[in-house]
Amino acid sequence: MNDWNDLRLVLAVHRASSLTSAAARLNVDHSTAFRRLKALETRLGMRLFERLSGGIYQATEAGLRMACAAERMEDEALALDRALTGHDHRLSGRLRVTSSETLAYSRLTRHLAAFRQAHPGVVVELATDNRVLNLSRREADVALRPVRPREADLWGRRLAQVAWGFYAAPAYLAEQGGPVPSLDALASHRLIGWEYGTMSIQAAEWLARMAPQDAFVYRSNSLVNQLVAARSGIGLALLPCYLGDSDHGVVRALPQPVSDLEGELWIVAHTDLKGTARVRAFFDVVGDGLSRERELFEGRGGASPPQSWTQSMQY
Repeated sequence: MNDWNDLRLVLAVHRASSLTSAAARLNVDHSTAFRRLKALETRLGMRLFERLSGGIYQATEAGLRMACAAERMEDEALALDRALTGHDHRLSGRLRVTSSETLAYSRLTRHLAAFRQAHPGVVVELATDNRVLNLSRREADVALRPVRPREADLWGRRLAQVAWGFYAAPAYLAEQGGPVPSLDALASHRLIGWEYGTMSIQAAEWLARMAPQDAFVYRSNSLVNQLVAARSGIGLALLPCYLGDSDHGVVRALPQPVSDLEGELWIVAHTDLKGTARVRAFFDVVGDGLSRERELFEGRGGASPPQSWTQSMQY
């Protein structure tokens, strides 16, 4: 085993349980990955994977041992990479940032523009992903997360609490006779919700408990799309206040944010990258910029429904 690429291939196939997905992750075509894996098994004189129906690859005992060894080698290589990057004092190079689609759409981009103006030598790569990416594996250098980090090897700070509220188009509220009087009245409204099975989001779980299923007339796994649906008059959408209050096409349907829903916004990075100049600069410019918008994130920047609704109807 003198070729690291062979070990990477075995590890990728084991993680994906698919040769096609592994090839895509390694940026090689399927036929190349197939030939390399077949040649490796021939050279070793043993099967590393059982080929099951549906294109599933299941590691044999030998394949699993090789994948575990490859993962340990990968961990060491990543630790070395982080250690070297952590001593990089240049305000230049690549900085990979991950954020939710909602934050990127609503607030983040203007702060990225300020960061680019302050540090034009840094190339920002933004991954809009609602998953929690693995910072230890350098899937991102900096993460803006809606939850408190639990990993012991991360450092960062909380930028704000995140409030949620119900929003609708002014025309929809006019059709219904005005703002929603209370949460108890939700069942009588047309609701916009998440796709079935979206149970890892606190707001989705809360809304599913609070409203009858037949009240939902539209579903989407994208909060940005839910905002657009509310703006179009489809119904009420439960949105983060920083998203709803900053959009001129919708107004609050209820005067106050939902007291049962309060999230957080964190900026985090791996502890090994504390000394990286571009990471610290990002914390200073973007982190501080988002923190200054705390009132908006915490739902203290929006007008009450009667006022915002009547003002919007004047236009």
